[in-house]
Amino acid sequence: MHRYRSHTCGALREGDIDQTVRLSGWVHRVRDHGGVLFVDLRDHYGITQCVADPDSPAFAEVEKFRSEWVVRIDGKVRRRPAGTDNPELPTGMVEVYIKEIEVLGPAAELPLPVFGEQEYPEDIRLKYRFLDLRREKLHQNIMTRGAVVDSMRKRMKEQGFFEFQTPILTASSPEGARDFLVPSRIHPGKFYALPQAPQQYKQLLMMSGFDRYFQIAPCFRDEDPRADRLPGEFYQLDVEMSFVTQDDVFAAMEPVITGVFEDFAKGKPVTKNWPRIPFAEAVRKYGSDKPDLRNKIVMQEVSEHFRGSGFKVFARMLEDPKNQVWAIPGTGGGSRAFCDRMNSWAQGEGQPGLGYIMWREGGEGAGPLANNIGAERTAAIRDQLGLKEGDAAFFVAGDPEKFWKFAGLARTKLGEELNLIDKDRFELAWIVDFPMYEYDEENKKVDFSHNPFSMPQGGLDALTSQDPLTIKAFQYDIACNGYEIASGGIRNHKPEAMVKAFEIAGYGEQEVIDRFGGMYRAFQYGAPPHGGMAAGLDRIVMLLCGTNNLREISLFPMNQQAMDLLMGAPSEATPKQLKELHIRTNLPAKG
Repeated sequence: MHRYRSHTCGALREGDIDQTVRLSGWVHRVRDHGGVLFVDLRDHYGITQCVADPDSPAFAEVEKFRSEWVVRIDGKVRRRPAGTDNPELPTGMVEVYIKEIEVLGPAAELPLPVFGEQEYPEDIRLKYRFLDLRREKLHQNIMTRGAVVDSMRKRMKEQGFFEFQTPILTASSPEGARDFLVPSRIHPGKFYALPQAPQQYKQLLMMSGFDRYFQIAPCFRDEDPRADRLPGEFYQLDVEMSFVTQDDVFAAMEPVITGVFEDFAKGKPVTKNWPRIPFAEAVRKYGSDKPDLRNKIVMQEVSEHFRGSGFKVFARMLEDPKNQVWAIPGTGGGSRAFCDRMNSWAQGEGQPGLGYIMWREGGEGAGPLANNIGAERTAAIRDQLGLKEGDAAFFVAGDPEKFWKFAGLARTKLGEELNLIDKDRFELAWIVDFPMYEYDEENKKVDFSHNPFSMPQGGLDALTSQDPLTIKAFQYDIACNGYEIASGGIRNHKPEAMVKAFEIAGYGEQEVIDRFGGMYRAFQYGAPPHGGMAAGLDRIVMLLCGTNNLREISLFPMNQQAMDLLMGAPSEATPKQLKELHIRTNLPAKG
């Protein structure tokens, strides 16, 4: 017999009854039922119930077992007594009568429980991540992650893509976040950067004649942590294709992403034919460029009903042609208590409040706004929004450029409070026609709004003749259930258009050549039209596992302060290391 096991802890079935077997694993828990000891033995594959009674030669040793000891158990497989079978376990019809044991690795007192899924302080969980990963749900999440990667690879290869690996030590690139820098020992005073994304390399692969690239790519960004973004590093399904239009990218990638979701949706519906929603429409209807389409609330402009009305606050605002009033319908929200609660929520979000109208029995509008604008205008708003008695509408006003994000938050809050979100489905959509540029209020300049390497709609002509803030890009995102899970674009592959695009954002031609010399040179020697995207592996797995925290689907994540509590990173370098790298630290003063 094998030194440690003849079977795994998930393998035994009724067909194994009367066999002598050897199992090894962790003591999941021990139960004492009237002098009979039941040991749930766990390994990666499952759990097997093992039994020792006072007649067992190993009984005295089993009494010493503690949680998470690693033990070897020899024994005979037998059917569980009638009424004690466990249909929840694949091994639930049988048990192993213990004849011999060996303790392979005793465990100290546990700093956190492994049995059960109770909440526990995150810093303890991360410091003892090797224990945390033994917990069933987290262990299964990690296995799901690996299976999602397998599904992605399989589907990409079926679409004719080939997997490449691009460099990790590279040059700094403006991807919208801070780089992690790596000092060069051989070139004093110079630094490599860890890639924020393989953007330039994958485009260079298209210049090199490789037609369809993909990679499960590690990306590194020195960003502030948040629940839906891991600090330090993350992984993405990175894709690039040559001789393609935007429609070609969509046709190749939509079945891949849909198929991956269907593989792991556990029966939940997944969008078959994805809608394509222009950025301006997404903002206007949903107050988000990554709308949660499970929430059926659609916002509408209702400015005409307030223009010249008795509600002077809105009426005066509307004298400025750029201002508008938007309505957010709240089906079933027509009670004073609920409306006042929403108003208080808005004040907590830093707003002066959230105006509302509620429709009571008989369809009459009620509330301060209704009293000010009158019954006729109130009825017109109700008709436009398709509301009825017992419903309400909430209003935001001003310059939509400044309030659309708050309106989106209010839409989400209403959907959650009124149970208008169908949480048992995955709603996918393309968000298209992003603006090429936006105005950076802080630095008082025009800057790229998304990916600087995207092709502007209208090409060089648009860059030379249009107001930059009106130019749209061949740029797109995939939204799923309120998250951006992918982003991409058709690339700007013409050198003169690339230089002009960066010039509008404040980069001179020489700066473009200095920073993107490899790609700029490549564009001079026959550049094919090309485009692609990158899908966030971590976010996709997070959605499929039904969690809202990326640390629940990652093996060894950092905490919210970007610290690895398990390995003790970041840590101080030794004087010898700093000397070799020609680096002297200049730490901020304490206090």
